[in-house]
Amino acid sequence: MKKKYALLVLISLFGPASIWAQVSSNFNSTLPLVIINTNGQQIVDEPKITANLKIIFKENGQPNYITDEANVYNGQIGIEVRGRSSASYPQTPYLFETRNEDGSSNNVSLLGLPEENDWCLLSFYNDKSLARNTLAFETFRQMGHYAPRTRHCEVILNNEYRGIYLLTERIKQDKNRVDIAKLRPEDNEGEELTGGYIFKVDYPDEGESWASAYSPLDHPGFKVYFVYHDPSAKDLSSQQKTYLKNYVFSFEAALYSGNFTNQQSGYPAFLNQKSFIDYFLISEVSRNNDGFKKSRYFYKEKNGGISAGPVWDFDWAWKNINECFIFKQTDGSGWAYQVNDCNPWVKSPGWMIRLFQDANFANQTNCSYLEYRTTVLTESNLFAAIDSIQNLVNPVIDRHFDKWQILGINVGAPEVDAQPTTYDGEIQKLKDWISLRLTWLDENMIGNCPPTGFEDLLTDTKLKVYPNPATTIATIETESPMARIVVYDSKGSIVQAPEVSSQLETLDFSRLSSGLYLLKISLINGEQFHEKLMIKH
Repeated sequence: MKKKYALLVLISLFGPASIWAQVSSNFNSTLPLVIINTNGQQIVDEPKITANLKIIFKENGQPNYITDEANVYNGQIGIEVRGRSSASYPQTPYLFETRNEDGSSNNVSLLGLPEENDWCLLSFYNDKSLARNTLAFETFRQMGHYAPRTRHCEVILNNEYRGIYLLTERIKQDKNRVDIAKLRPEDNEGEELTGGYIFKVDYPDEGESWASAYSPLDHPGFKVYFVYHDPSAKDLSSQQKTYLKNYVFSFEAALYSGNFTNQQSGYPAFLNQKSFIDYFLISEVSRNNDGFKKSRYFYKEKNGGISAGPVWDFDWAWKNINECFIFKQTDGSGWAYQVNDCNPWVKSPGWMIRLFQDANFANQTNCSYLEYRTTVLTESNLFAAIDSIQNLVNPVIDRHFDKWQILGINVGAPEVDAQPTTYDGEIQKLKDWISLRLTWLDENMIGNCPPTGFEDLLTDTKLKVYPNPATTIATIETESPMARIVVYDSKGSIVQAPEVSSQLETLDFSRLSSGLYLLKISLINGEQFHEKLMIKH
C-alpha cells in the first residue's frame, strides 16, 4: 500500500531553510529554472494533481531569471510524488506528465530532450555528488544501449526554492526511449502479441505483478516477483499478460535445464547476451545495491528475446553502504549480483548466478570488461563525466547546500565512510571510491578472456604471454611476426608501444607500477590479439 506524502521541510533537523523559503524577484541561475505552481494543492503519491509548469533556460550562457519569459515550457502538468524510500526525503522527488488544457498528454521536448510527456524530477538528497545517476546512465549509453537522458536544473515550487534536481526521462516504450514496438490492446495473437513489453524486478503489488515459478539457485525457497511496467497491468489484456508470463517461464526453464547452454533450446535462444553483460558490468563497477534486486528493468522486443535494462536508480551506488557485508566493504571488494546473500526484501532472480556457470558467457563478460577498461571504463572517461557535472553545478551549489544542510551528515543511505564537509570533498570521495573499485575488479573479474580477442573465444591460442603475473620482464610469443605491441594501463592510457618485428619479444616492465595492464598485439598478417597482464613487483 502506497503512502501519501505532504511536502514538508524539516527545519529543526536540517538547518535554517527559511533563508530560501521564498524566492525573490531577482533570483537567477546558470541552470535551467523549473517553476511549479500547484495553486494551493498538496502533491501526493497518487493521484496526480493538476499544476502549472514554467521552464526557463537561455542556451547562450546568460543567467536565467525567475521573471524571464518561459521559453522552454509554459503550460499544465499532472504531478505526483514518486519513489518508495526516497518519497520520504525532505527533498521530494516527483513524477509529472506534460498536458494540454483539456488534460490530454502533450508530447514536448524539454531542455533538448526528445519529445514525450512523461518525466521525472529526481532529488539529490541521497547523492551529495549530484553525479551518480547521470554517470551510470551515460556510461550505459556509451556501451551502446538506451539509458534515460538527464538535465540538472533548479526547482522552485510555489515560490519556494527546492534545490537542484535532475530532470530525467521516465522509462517507457517510445521511439526515442526504449525503442520497441508499441503494444496495443488489440494485439492478442500472432506476431503482434510477441512485443514489446517492459517489465522489472521491484516491489510487488497485487494485480500488477506475478511470481516466478523458479527460486534462485543460490537461495532455494526465495520467492521472486516480476512487475508489469509498460504497458502497465491495467493496460494489458489477459492474453498479453499470459504471453509475457509464459515467455519468462520458458526462458527460466531453459536457463535451469541440464542443456542450458544449447544455442537453440537453452538460454541463448531467449536473451540478448550483450545487454546482460553490459548491465552486469555497470552494476558491478558501481556496486549498485539496487542493481539486481529492484528497479531492475527488462524489455522484450517483438519476435525477439529479453534484454537487460534500461539502467535505473544509482543513488545507493558508487559508495559503501552499511546495509550488509557485500556493500559495506571499504577495500573495493564485493559482488552486487550476489545480493540475495543479504536476504533483501525484494529478491533477485539470481539469473546471473546461472549464467556464469556457462564458461563462454563468463569469458565474454571478462573480454567485454577488458575492452571497456580501455574506453568507457577508464578512470579518465569516468572522471571527465564527473568533472563536467561538477563544473555545471558549481555556480549554484552553495545555495543548494544552504537549502539542504547535509554536507558532513550521514543522511539517506547509511554510509560507512566519514562524510565530507564540502562539495569538492564529495566529488573526491566518489573518484577515490571508483579507483579502488576498478582496481579490485581488475584483479577479480569473472571469467578469462582468451588471447584471440574479444569476439572469437577460441581455445587453440596463437599467443603466449609469460610469466603472467610478471615482476619486471615478460615474453610475448606468436605464430606469425608481430607488427606492433601497445600496452595500456587501467586508465586506458598508452604506457608502452615498443617497435617489434619478430615472433618472440621480451619486454621490460620494471618502470611500470604494479597493477593490471592490457596488451594489444597486431601481427604482420593483420590479426589482432588482446591479453591482460598482471604486474606485481
